[in-house]
Amino acid sequence: MLIAQISDLHVRPAGELAYGVAPTNLMAESAIYALSRLRPGPDVVVLTGDAADCGLEEEYAILIALLGRLSCPVYVIPGSHDRREAMRAAFAPLGKFGARGPLNFAAEVGPLRLIGLDSVVEGASHGELSSETLAFLDAELSRRRDRPTIVCLHHPPIDCGIAHMDRIRLIAGGEDLARIIGAHPQVERILAGHHHRSIQARFAGTICQIAPSVAHAVALDLSHDGAPAFALEPPAFLLHQWIESVGVVTHTAFVDRAPGPFPFVLPPEYPRR
Repeated sequence: MLIAQISDLHVRPAGELAYGVAPTNLMAESAIYALSRLRPGPDVVVLTGDAADCGLEEEYAILIALLGRLSCPVYVIPGSHDRREAMRAAFAPLGKFGARGPLNFAAEVGPLRLIGLDSVVEGASHGELSSETLAFLDAELSRRRDRPTIVCLHHPPIDCGIAHMDRIRLIAGGEDLARIIGAHPQVERILAGHHHRSIQARFAGTICQIAPSVAHAVALDLSHDGAPAFALEPPAFLLHQWIESVGVVTHTAFVDRAPGPFPFVLPPEYPRR
């Protein structure tokens, strides 16, 4: 079982650049192509928020066309740049979300369960989990205690050391999230986005895994007083593989390949020491 996690695409209207510098639509297209050429391919793709840059109808139309190139199911949760009702309307024909309320979901994916949580505060950069969403999570986890589960949300519930991102992480509902997750040891991973970097930390007895962006990165500044800044680094995504004897094993995969004859298979006569 292979779950690909892509995050923070920031799709823009055709011909526009994010922040005037980042060609995020081209980057998103490259990421979808990289996913499509994986062998074996992912069984499921989950997009952990900031699918669109401004939550515009045109942006979601471009996104849905891109995601339609994938042959596996795709699950999407909203991020701080998304707009809940615009996303609900855009994905309505695909039957992804309910007609009202938070954009939460629960799905059976092979031997695993995938739960998505809506942490969006409309018009704000930080995240919150409503009482409705927390109750949804508790009920879904209680319903299948025997099933290994991955919980997804956009805003990480942890500090990462990049000060300006820590100020806009999950602000409200984090303690309740920790209590619920801590009571359900079947949770193998908490998957998040938002920070545009690959980051891991322990949380409530499991692992919180933050995906890098398939577009621009947040600059790596651990000085605690740096101003918000972005960098153009090699875009990447995560692959979460279920191995029965181990559990979830996570790999970082880069969108672009280095030039050269790769992958290069060592010949049998190559000396091994």
